Amino acid sequence: MERQHEETKERVAPVRKTAIVVGGSSGIGKETAAKLSSLGFRTFNVSRTPFKGERVHSVTADAAQEGELKKAIESIGAEAGAIDLIVYSAGFSMAAPVERAKSGDYRYLFEVNYFGAIEAIRAAAPFLRKRGGKVVLVGSLGGDMPIPFDGFYSSSKAALCMLARECDLELRGQGVRVCALLPGGTATDFTYSRRVYGEEENGEYASSVKKASAALANMEQGGMNPSLVAEAIVKLAEKKNPPPVSVAGGKNNVARYLYKMLPERFTDWMVRRKFNQK
Repeated sequence: MERQHEETKERVAPVRKTAIVVGGSSGIGKETAAKLSSLGFRTFNVSRTPFKGERVHSVTADAAQEGELKKAIESIGAEAGAIDLIVYSAGFSMAAPVERAKSGDYRYLFEVNYFGAIEAIRAAAPFLRKRGGKVVLVGSLGGDMPIPFDGFYSSSKAALCMLARECDLELRGQGVRVCALLPGGTATDFTYSRRVYGEEENGEYASSVKKASAALANMEQGGMNPSLVAEAIVKLAEKKNPPPVSVAGGKNNVARYLYKMLPERFTDWMVRRKFNQK
């Protein structure tokens, strides 16, 4: 009788893990969703645009619209019973001077890049607690290093890093870990979806914005393959004790270390040179 009981236990299938990628229809998010699916996760993409492929389930939601992420994530959590991993990869970028940027544009940027992450974490937390899940927020080296005329993006990513650290402090006692991964320039279509202000909108900044946005586009398109960033996200999620903030790519790790160690006056000069600014 005891032997039969042991054999029955052996036949019980392991629980399939559930992962959600917010912003998983393109770029880093898409590569991450595909990678998680290939590893056996029941994977959901939550975004305005469906994931192109049968392996990932898509739920439509707009990160900029309050309540939509909450509804989508809670419905997935209720269906799956628990959430093992949530990756926040939704993002928006705009090239514009702070002085001339439209409030609707930069408020939208923060809704997508930052406030959406808060809503996602809050909605997922009860389901993450059930199996000791993890949250990975996709940040950017731009959160540590200013990008000329992309200041709202840099500010939102700096805020995202602190959000990861704060939430990790709050949730680790309940078995949930939160961390941020910072990629550098990555070759995706995100470059071409950036909201770049025109000459009339930029006024006296027009020439400087044009040079900076061109330099940024070149840096991104010559940067990391998004599949490598996706691998870094998965490796981070697999760690038992992940660091609250880490960097994707060896060169990016060195760049961040130097940026933090060197005087700000010198690093700001380096940034101006890199983006063709006076």
